[in-house]
Amino acid sequence: MRIITGLAKGRRLLAPRDGGTRPMTERAREGLFSSLGSAVPGARVLDLYAGSGSLGLECLSRGADSAVFVERGRVALAALRANVAAVGLGGEVVAADVGDYLARAAGPFDLAFVDPPYALPLGSVEQILGGLVRLLAAGGTAVLHRRAGGGLTPPPGLEVADRRRYGDSEITRLVKEGAP
Repeated sequence: MRIITGLAKGRRLLAPRDGGTRPMTERAREGLFSSLGSAVPGARVLDLYAGSGSLGLECLSRGADSAVFVERGRVALAALRANVAAVGLGGEVVAADVGDYLARAAGPFDLAFVDPPYALPLGSVEQILGGLVRLLAAGGTAVLHRRAGGGLTPPPGLEVADRRRYGDSEITRLVKEGAP
């Protein structure tokens, strides 16, 4: 796994070897970042269930102003910290449960990635998205990566802008209501 483009283009990233994370494929990341376009430069980014940090680090490489990485798995945290240090573009690593972080965090964030374990029930995913709404800036974007299917119901304040399927996974872009 590597950074696709920007300041850290080609930089290899460590993947956690605990079986609990499944990095997004390079094809899916390319499609995602192509769809995000100009939303990345200057963005304040939140990477939930960060794993290796590939999404937030890709944003920093592409000119995002800042990134906060939230992860609680011990093995994933070690890989994440090593990747943030190796890429050298900054970023804050927070060792916490995502729900706990959302309850106490301050925003706003322009772009948030939610990449939970496939085993997390849909109701829990929807609850996480609901907790994220208050942290997103008006017009901000949340990107959800999960197993395809299942019928997501966005929480009040977020509307689905786009859905794309990559193999057995689906990437859903949701936008917070209100002008940026």
